[in-house]
Amino acid sequence: MSLVQTKDMFKKAYGKYAVGAFNVNNMEILQGVVEAAKEEKAPLILQISKGARNYAKLVYLMKLIEAATIDAPDVPIAVHLDHGDSFELCKEVIDAGFTSVMIDGSHLPFNENIAITKKVVEYAHPRGVVVEGELGKLIGIEEHVVSTEAVYTDPVAAVEFVEKTSVDSLAIAIGTSHGAYKFKGEAKLDFERLQEIAKRLPGLPLVLHGASSVLPELVQKANQYGARLGDAKGVPEDMIRKSTKMGICKVNIDTDLRLAVTSSVREQIALHPEEFDPRKYLGAARDSVREVVKHKMKEVLDCSGQA
Repeated sequence: MSLVQTKDMFKKAYGKYAVGAFNVNNMEILQGVVEAAKEEKAPLILQISKGARNYAKLVYLMKLIEAATIDAPDVPIAVHLDHGDSFELCKEVIDAGFTSVMIDGSHLPFNENIAITKKVVEYAHPRGVVVEGELGKLIGIEEHVVSTEAVYTDPVAAVEFVEKTSVDSLAIAIGTSHGAYKFKGEAKLDFERLQEIAKRLPGLPLVLHGASSVLPELVQKANQYGARLGDAKGVPEDMIRKSTKMGICKVNIDTDLRLAVTSSVREQIALHPEEFDPRKYLGAARDSVREVVKHKMKEVLDCSGQA
């Protein structure tokens, strides 16, 4: 199967489940994610960030994704630009074969966010590419995305933004955050705000960024073998599951994959200090990614069997 858009994915998912959008940076992470989607018969969005492009180079990542479509012909796979920060970048990846792009103008004044988002939409739509916009700010740090202030999405402004830009989906801020340290006290998402946005924008796919759960068992394993993750705490999975029934169609997951890799590699190196074959510990990391993604698809996103 060749790469697909997300439009049909989201139409099918709306109000019932969400599609997982997993950030990929290398072969092992990509293989683990795709293997999970094959086993769970789930639709899949592969996200590529600025950090991934800098690390692996876009041409390598696209060839790996091409291989994934051959290896998993029955899995609907979309390739998505995560946090595009300029029209030029969005144009570049659209021309390179991406089927979905996010233009992140959330750091700009409202009217400037509208202007740049509309410009990307006008380039993408005639080429069969869908566009995700963002309104509101998530606190936290993830690669080049840094914010020390959380600004929740205003439902009234969201309607104006969508009407003026014609975006296909909207990333909203309701209390999630980037990185591994999302909450210090009790975790809380603003479900009333989510409900109001969904009510005002009926049928529009909404997106949850910063939605890793920072799985405690992975944090514990990483710390056991030398990491210093301290009070890392993510979004409780029951909250993510609840959001998928309220208009959230796409859930971004990155940190949990990093934790799966790191905890597994640390364990393998600690338990097998004589081993120097990277295939041993990277293979174990790939297996760990696969199991985490299968868990997310089946137990959190409810998208297993929806391919």
